[in-house]
Amino acid sequence: MATSTTITLKLLIDTKGQRVLYAEAGKDFVDFLFNILILPVGTVIRLLAKEGMVGCLANLYESVENLGDTYFQPTTNKDTLLKPNYSSSLATNFPRLLPNIQYKTTQSIYRCPNYNYGSHCRKYYANDPTSKCPSCTNAMNSPASFVNPPNKVSTASSDANEGGYVKGVVTYTIMDDLTVTPMSTISSITMLNKFNVQQVDALEEKVVDVGINEGVELLTASLQSKNALTNVFLTQKAGKKRCK
Repeated sequence: MATSTTITLKLLIDTKGQRVLYAEAGKDFVDFLFNILILPVGTVIRLLAKEGMVGCLANLYESVENLGDTYFQPTTNKDTLLKPNYSSSLATNFPRLLPNIQYKTTQSIYRCPNYNYGSHCRKYYANDPTSKCPSCTNAMNSPASFVNPPNKVSTASSDANEGGYVKGVVTYTIMDDLTVTPMSTISSITMLNKFNVQQVDALEEKVVDVGINEGVELLTASLQSKNALTNVFLTQKAGKKRCK
């Protein structure tokens, strides 16, 4: 199971056009990209810093920060909006390339301790043990069992035990716009024709390290650009070199 904070990525770069055509990656990088899809919005805003956000979501986040507790319902905790829990059964099976995230591998659920005595109390469940039962106002701190749906893949399979989202026996192609497909020789040739590459000698293969800094930059680029790989591994890196 890949849980390291640094992984490698092989880029094919058009040096003449100064663009990343595509990247070759294994399971670990693809798992990281796919996991972005289940990040809570509040977590994304906190990771990217409000100044770097495009659109109005940062204003919503700041409004919650600045609004006094007296304006919120007594059962509401602002941290549920500002620092939402991130829970995934796959949380330990992909690279930790994003900082300040508390990964929870299990989802907890609670019910009212009076669920055996009052029919109304049986109707309510919560994911926070400090929640108040709407029927009797007791703290809903009695643990309940959360049942997952049956797996489509047998858990006895080696693929199922591999963890993460995708299989590890495949090399994947990640386009500049983060389109992910299984890699093949035919698809590589097709892509070169699609990019209208006239000078093969202008192509350069480069292996890069992807760590926490690059993870945050990829998250930012995925929300702001159709050329995420170029922005992170060419444009931003060149800018950093010029600033030195």
